[in-house]
Amino acid sequence: MPIPAAVITESLADLIPDLLRSPTLWTALLVVAEIAALLSIVHAIIRARTAAGAWGWALGLFSFPFVAVPLYWVFGRKQFRGYRETLREAEKKREDLVEAVFDALEPHFCQLSGQEIRYGKLIEKLGRMGFTRDNAIDLLVDGAATFDAIFEEIEKAESYILIQFFIIKDDELGRELRRRLIEKARHGVRVHVLYDEIGSHKLKRSFVRSLEREGIEISEFQTTRGKSNRFQINFRNHRKIVVVDGRVAFTGGHNVGDEYLGKNPRFGRWRDTHVSVRGPAVLMTQLVFLGDWYWATREILELDWRPHFIAPDKGATMLPLATGPTEELEGGTLFFIHSINRARERLWIASPYFVPDESVRVALQLAALRGVDVRIMLPEHPDHKVVYLASFAYLEEMEAAGVRMFRYGAGFLHQKVMLVDDQLASVGSANLDNRSMRLNFELSMVVLDAGFCGEVAEMLEADFEACREIDGTDYTSKPLHFRAGVRLARLAAPLL
Repeated sequence: MPIPAAVITESLADLIPDLLRSPTLWTALLVVAEIAALLSIVHAIIRARTAAGAWGWALGLFSFPFVAVPLYWVFGRKQFRGYRETLREAEKKREDLVEAVFDALEPHFCQLSGQEIRYGKLIEKLGRMGFTRDNAIDLLVDGAATFDAIFEEIEKAESYILIQFFIIKDDELGRELRRRLIEKARHGVRVHVLYDEIGSHKLKRSFVRSLEREGIEISEFQTTRGKSNRFQINFRNHRKIVVVDGRVAFTGGHNVGDEYLGKNPRFGRWRDTHVSVRGPAVLMTQLVFLGDWYWATREILELDWRPHFIAPDKGATMLPLATGPTEELEGGTLFFIHSINRARERLWIASPYFVPDESVRVALQLAALRGVDVRIMLPEHPDHKVVYLASFAYLEEMEAAGVRMFRYGAGFLHQKVMLVDDQLASVGSANLDNRSMRLNFELSMVVLDAGFCGEVAEMLEADFEACREIDGTDYTSKPLHFRAGVRLARLAAPLL
């Protein structure tokens, strides 16, 4: 005769309190936790990105195993697995596509010469792709200029639209983008939308379904795809890409949300920068999207690989530099350090976050000590409190070397822009922090063109006018509880 469920439930209810009071149970759990912590410590020592990171994880795992062990296996990995192998699989499937892309780009790859070699040669190795000439590029300052330009090109679309953002929100701007995409889809234009599931975690399923019903293909990036990535949520696809018909591309710092148009009362003006590109660099940007789309969907899109625009007089020399946690080399870190080391006269960087590792801090200090005008522009008001606090920890050492630090006060600063002398400018999605350098998929449009560098310099000069210069006293003059928070935030720097 079967035992009634009520009897089983009552028996378990009586048993559980006794188990929880059992010293034997807690001893067994502690032993299991310590064994898991020990194995995790060994893994951290072997696999951690830095010695400091290994020590930090080892201390946490040993002291607080119940909390630190699951945190380590979620946040402790340094490499995103499977992405490179998946792209190689796609290349084997479509060798004809690979050949077509490089045949289209081959006439436009350029041999760097003179100062271009000094600034750009190593970047070509990091990007595994050459710089191209024959491009045109326009700065788009702030959200209105950016989305007006994007919407104008969407309106002109005849064949396909590629959309990729870290954040897409179901708000006024998000719904306007949706309306325009649906309108083009109804006229036979193919639309493909990709978003990061962590960055867009608030995006409603109804928003996604409304696009799918119109035949628009929309997908999460699927960071956790693959058995080895199932519990790994620390990586992000932070890229922002729009490509229309293979003839124009957009990238930069904006996401899709009303705050990027300055409509959030908490932040006020949202200071950000995007670029629009025409020429062969569009095809290279399109190739980055194609790789991310294949990872997410295992679908190889049929796209136009003909350059639609050739700038007169060779145009601007540029390379869309895609970096991410898929390589043994830390491409994001190496890009920043190389650019800093190349600087001779000025190095201006605008970033919403300043949590550099030791190698980047040393490079910045050395640049200032050799007489380079090094300026770092940060926001006055934070959007992420811990990251904001961590930035104060570096003020004294930056000041000691002559690095000038500024806080932007005319709204919230979110642009990711770097200017090196009058030779190299970069506009993209990469911040000056550990996450962008090591954990995120990023895209930076790197431009070797004196004319464009002049435009970036003029833009940044106007931004510096809206800043106040800060120094070590902005940290030392703060009350004890604030300084304690800064030190605690700095301990979390490898995770920020």
